[in-house]
Parts: sequence; C-alpha cells; structure tokens
Amino acid sequence: MAEGEAKVISTDPLHENEAVWTKLVKKTYIDPKGVTRTWESAERTTRPKGSDIDGVGIVAILEKETGPEIVLQKQYRPPLDKIVIELPAGLIDEGETAEQAAIRELKEETGYVGKVIEMSPVMFNDPGFCNTNLRMVHVSVDMSLPENQDLKPELEENEFIEVFLVKLDALWEECIKLEAEGYAIDARIANLAEGIEIAKRFKL
Repeated sequence: MAEGEAKVISTDPLHENEAVWTKLVKKTYIDPKGVTRTWESAERTTRPKGSDIDGVGIVAILEKETGPEIVLQKQYRPPLDKIVIELPAGLIDEGETAEQAAIRELKEETGYVGKVIEMSPVMFNDPGFCNTNLRMVHVSVDMSLPENQDLKPELEENEFIEVFLVKLDALWEECIKLEAEGYAIDARIANLAEGIEIAKRFKL
C-alpha cells in the first residue's frame, strides 16, 4: 500500500494489557481554591531512565546559495487518518543525549548528516492531555559534504516518509497551501512558521 492510500479501517478501545507505548491515568489533585478534582491524561511508557525527555524534534536547515531551506516530511498518522506535514523527529534511546538522538534520527529518516547548532528548553506538546515532551534541536546541514550528495535514509519497516524542502522565508505560505491540499500541519512547524512571520512583521 502506497503512503497516499493508507487509511484507518477500525477504531476500538485499547485495553491496558495491549498498550505498548502509552497508558491512560487519572490524576487526583487539589486546585488553587482547595477543591479536590480529577483529570484524565495519557502518559508515555517509553521514556529512558535518567532522561528528562521522550524525544527530539529536528529543525534541519540546509545552507544553499539560493537561501536557507528547511527539511520537512510527509507521514501518514493513524490518530488523524491523514498525512501530516512534520519536522524530522524521534524517540530518544537509552543512554543517548538529545543531540545524539537528533543526528541519528535525521540520518535515519532523511539521509542528511548534520551538525547540532543549538537546542531548546524542554517543550511539552499538549500538557492538557499528556506528559509527552521533547527538545527541539537545531541542526545545520552542509550541502558541500559528500555524505549529503547521495542520500540514503534508513527507514524502519513501518515508516513511510517522504522528505521535501521548503524555503525558510516561505514556510508560512507553504503551510497554508498544504493545509488547503488536505494535509494536516504539525504544531511544531506551524509555530516555527508563525515565529518567522512575527519576526518579519516586527522587524526583530
């Protein structure tokens, strides 16, 4: 089945003994007025011991004579039953640093070999629903290097990823165009694009 043909064929409750990656929990807490309340949320079960994050997102910028371009991906995501426009990303392995995970995941998913430039604070994706978190790792990709000429991604059997490039200064317009074409836009890309537009508007 080609990536564009992927689709959800059924949705059923997930029993706790079947869950591999996540679990649902009920939190009991006291609010600022002293009232006891409960909250339903999800938690990842895969965070390595000693790590403060589940994974990394990768802002990979290609240095080109025509201007910087960002590496994006198209990947089908069953929770949305849509192809999602995403940044390269992945879970951190046991004993790995965020920087190491970013370089590894970028190479595996896109074939590009990059150099870490900087890293964000710990970011929480949807704190009202789950405890999943990550660090955004900014990576520079030198297109003059031989290893970035003949790209060889190392995708897993269940990964179907299409890599493409977008000019960094046109990211906002590209997000709008892709949404109109039926793609879902990952919040991390949308936030980055919005930040670029705000910087332009206020000449930051």
